[in-house]
Amino acid sequence: MLTISKKYIVDAQGRPQEVIIPWEQYLQIIEMLGLDLDDEGIADLRQAQRDRAERNQGAYVDLDTIH
Repeated sequence: MLTISKKYIVDAQGRPQEVIIPWEQYLQIIEMLGLDLDDEGIADLRQAQRDRAERNQGAYVDLDTIH
């Protein structure tokens, strides 16, 4: 589980308006949400989702062949 260190920016009435988080945690969040993917990566994931739904076993490689 990701623990986020944060600092709050509040308005004159003390209501939270913004949050500051460390850069490394920001990068982790971006990666976890998949927001760092380019169009090709997104297309690959969508194709993999279709392959899983269609049970297309030929679309996958055996893990032993990956080095």
